[in-house]
Amino acid sequence: MKLLHPLHWSDYELIDSGDFEKLERFGKYTVRRPEPQALWGKSLNENEWDELADAVFLKDRKSDDRGEWKCRKGMPQQWIVSYSYKDMEIKMRLGLISFKHVGLFPEQSENWDYIYDAVRANPQGERRILNLFAYTGGASLAAASAGAEVTHVDSVKQVVTWSKENMELSGLSNIRWIVDDALKFVRREVKRGRKYNGIILDPPAYGRGPDGEKWILEEGIYDLLTCCNEILSEKDSFVVLNLYSMGLSALVAKTLANQVFGIADEEQYGEIYVPDRSEKFLPLGVFYRMKR
Repeated sequence: MKLLHPLHWSDYELIDSGDFEKLERFGKYTVRRPEPQALWGKSLNENEWDELADAVFLKDRKSDDRGEWKCRKGMPQQWIVSYSYKDMEIKMRLGLISFKHVGLFPEQSENWDYIYDAVRANPQGERRILNLFAYTGGASLAAASAGAEVTHVDSVKQVVTWSKENMELSGLSNIRWIVDDALKFVRREVKRGRKYNGIILDPPAYGRGPDGEKWILEEGIYDLLTCCNEILSEKDSFVVLNLYSMGLSALVAKTLANQVFGIADEEQYGEIYVPDRSEKFLPLGVFYRMKR
């Protein structure tokens, strides 16, 4: 088991967490939003949170997911942050959306580094990478920065458009954009006999495809991984899997992957977390990574 957390990102910081909230700095701006896993108490007092927050997410009483942002004067609706690692330099546009998100999961930067290194480790071979449930494209940008040919799949057209903006901001290219249901797309790739050297999966607990396809993680993940195995190259390949569903452990991810992909030459699994200034560890999902 291994614990991962971002170590070297100047444009992101978890300032404080507790009482089911988190206070985060993204570049110049600090946002306050709900966090269901922050079961402990805050280290800063309420006045300090109010003074630091440029934007506060106010949850809609009629919805578990939606709400609106209350912003301090001068707080933009969109802004840009940067991330660097070795020769990788990517930029991502953030924005305040009604589902409490800002267009970035900063804890995933640990996986971006892994993806970059995994692609660079095979400079002479083919480097085709598939990113499923790809959201705004951080992992796609990391793979493209390392010289890979990337296929980026997400079911939401607006999110794919957002990803393209991030690619252009980062001065990158060589990404193929697909608006599709992940499982349907992978099944078609199996029929086409296409192979990938790396597959990245970041599935939500629940979701909908572009044609209303229903995704429930516990019901669909095994079939999806089985199809992914059929399109993953047998040698010089890697898999990165993230699971966010509360209640699923890293051992679930490992056992699933071992059964589907076989015993890896190299594997890592555990929790991803971010520490706040008071060294309270906020867990943000589990991961499994393998090379063969």
